Amino acid sequence: MANLSTTYMGLKLKNPLIVGSSGLTDSLSEIAEFEARGAAAVVIKSLFEEEIIAETHDNLNKMNASGFIYPETMEYFDFDRIEDPVADYLKFLKDAKESVKIPVFASINCVTANGWTDFAKRIEDTGVDALELNVFSLPSDFNRTAQENEQVYFDIINKVTSVTKLPVALKIGYYNASLGNFIKRLSETPVKGIVLFNRFYNPDFDVNNLQFAPSSVFSTPAEISTSLRWIAIMSGRVQCDLSASTGVHDGFGMVKQLLAGANSVQVCSAIYRNGKEHVTYMIKQLEQWMDTNGYATIDEFRGKMSQSKTYNPAAFERVQFMKYFHDL
Repeated sequence: MANLSTTYMGLKLKNPLIVGSSGLTDSLSEIAEFEARGAAAVVIKSLFEEEIIAETHDNLNKMNASGFIYPETMEYFDFDRIEDPVADYLKFLKDAKESVKIPVFASINCVTANGWTDFAKRIEDTGVDALELNVFSLPSDFNRTAQENEQVYFDIINKVTSVTKLPVALKIGYYNASLGNFIKRLSETPVKGIVLFNRFYNPDFDVNNLQFAPSSVFSTPAEISTSLRWIAIMSGRVQCDLSASTGVHDGFGMVKQLLAGANSVQVCSAIYRNGKEHVTYMIKQLEQWMDTNGYATIDEFRGKMSQSKTYNPAAFERVQFMKYFHDL
């Protein structure tokens, strides 16, 4: 039988499938079931930077600091009824880590490096195995330059890695005019992993009531193309591990990302759509594919279809575009 083990951020995983940060991982019983179903690790549902800063009312003035990007988010909180999400989150991390043997990752959804980064040390004290930073930075503020938008990422990395010894992963989006260069520079920081890509909330309009409405929350298998392309481009060109996210809906999607060069994959939408048993199904598909194609370990085929041997990935993409679309 094939050996499905892999490494990610220096951690040994029994297979590449990680249950991503979502409501799927906000229950101890569900985390235990994911372990039983074969998941290699879980990322606990994210705590938001605003929740950390708003831990006490005295800290609210930090939200209005010049470095905070979205002070309007404080309108979300009802401070007469607010509980203590920070203490609850820390306790949940500790309980989750003690309840399962697979690696448990904490997650913070953040937009700045101000006022919350010391919290990473408190996370480390819970005993979790790693910390994933989901950086929400939509370049829509007309008063911020591209350089200022990028610098946020480096400030967050530098501050967080200075206070914790946990391996840190950075989950990013693809809104960048020089994405390849940006990912490469991020990999040269102390981060141990980069997750490509996070999934932003996408608005829609209710044309009958003239109100904002959410578009589809879940990804589709077709959405694998973006992360697949960039995993393939960056594999062999970065100095940290890569994890693929968005659009991985079956074991063959997982195979594709591994062929592109990923160390792991993160799955959410496929589990929401198909149930927790889909984790076992995906792992079985990977195992069967490896057995059929004669691969004993993942390292034998990881990155086999990456573009790391191509000097200019843009030229490679151009050739493929011409080959497949010229006659359409």
